[in-house]
Amino acid sequence: MSTELGSRRARTHRRRSRAFLGGFAVVIALLAVVGLAGAVVSTAQGPRVTKVSVDPDAAVNNAGSRIIFTTTQSLAKVTPDQVTVTPATAFTVDTSGRSVGIRFALPLWDDTEYTVKIAGVEGLGGGTSTTITKSFLTPQLQSFILQRGKDGDTVFTTDLAGDAAVPVFTDPQIEDFRATASHLVISTLDTSGASHLIVTDLDGGDRRELPLPGTGTVTNLQSADRGNLIGYTFTDATVGTAGARESMLFTASLSDAQKDDQPTAITREGGESRVDDWRFVPGTDTFLMLTFDGALTLVSPSGGAPVALGNAVSIDGIARGSTSVAIERVAGPATIDLATAKETPLPPTDPALGQVNGMTPLADGSTLRVLAVLDGFTVRSTTVNVVDATGAARPVFSIKPADTLIETCVSPSGRYAAFLVAPDAVDNAYDAHLLPLPEKVQTHVVSLSDGSEVVALSGFDISWCQTPPRG
Repeated sequence: MSTELGSRRARTHRRRSRAFLGGFAVVIALLAVVGLAGAVVSTAQGPRVTKVSVDPDAAVNNAGSRIIFTTTQSLAKVTPDQVTVTPATAFTVDTSGRSVGIRFALPLWDDTEYTVKIAGVEGLGGGTSTTITKSFLTPQLQSFILQRGKDGDTVFTTDLAGDAAVPVFTDPQIEDFRATASHLVISTLDTSGASHLIVTDLDGGDRRELPLPGTGTVTNLQSADRGNLIGYTFTDATVGTAGARESMLFTASLSDAQKDDQPTAITREGGESRVDDWRFVPGTDTFLMLTFDGALTLVSPSGGAPVALGNAVSIDGIARGSTSVAIERVAGPATIDLATAKETPLPPTDPALGQVNGMTPLADGSTLRVLAVLDGFTVRSTTVNVVDATGAARPVFSIKPADTLIETCVSPSGRYAAFLVAPDAVDNAYDAHLLPLPEKVQTHVVSLSDGSEVVALSGFDISWCQTPPRG
């Protein structure tokens, strides 16, 4: 009896197993059909966007920001001619798996709606192509500016309206400061005359001091366009005695992970290393140095051989997002492409506009030139002009004869220029700082497209400036 019952149970179990396996096979087949149908539908529809990543704030302040589209399919390579960015700006394209990224060569204009359109986007296996589009609004531009006063000096953050300045750092004597994407670095001077480099967050918090090469003074503080690298020239307090350093170039990282690292000396092998002026070269690990002997040299900290570029009187500036530097030689102004060492004399402007008293290269190949009309030693007029490759000049700012233009800086996107002016220069006494400036200074922000003034700010060192004012 028990044997017969066991046989019936076995037969029932086998029937149920066959039914389950049959049903499972049907489910698998249905899933395969559904998956195949989904793949067919997806291919028929073409790639669809599942995610868009863009940081408008970073895009306004930094070169190299990206917008990344992630889609439902692995993509065929997208070429630049498929991409339209409005308003127009320089960009590069890269395709990887299901994503395509658009990298902006320069910072974008502030308070502007941008639209990125990519036409003819196809899956890696072909099929229907689609057009993907994304619009985003960039924020208003925020900057930092330094004000000196009898009761101490303060770094403020401000917008271009000029009526919402917020203090972020105060010290009895601030000489200079620079802003990176995530930090402020402020050069201060104590009562003994020794420099200190203070690092904070962008809101002035998490204050700490950066190690220096010794006791002495810091000058010509600069920051790289990307990352948290800064550089400065350092002079020992014992300058003039044997072995003391004078105007030596050092670099340091503002990264929290490297906060205790000692600064790195940048020297010109086999030649004079005391620096009269210097610049970071964008997109490279090299520095452009103008040393005390008048030699202009590219120096690489990674050990590459220095590149001699002849003698120069001054470095006027390197255009943002490029390797084009404007310099002054004894023979006159010129530009050098630091990637190829090719030199090009600057085209002359109409002599009636006056002589060149300074220039700033722009990313589009034009220059911003200060032109002064003189009557003997008397300045009759001073204008700042955008000058194109043919020498044609378009005025964007003028300075009253009684005022003095101290410095010109261009915003990261090239949309604005900031002109540091000392009003009534004859009666405007200088302060007692290591970097002395007139007690009354104004920063005039001007739109380079039409020369209209956006705002006049009290103070100097607006954070677009790549170098300190020359006083």
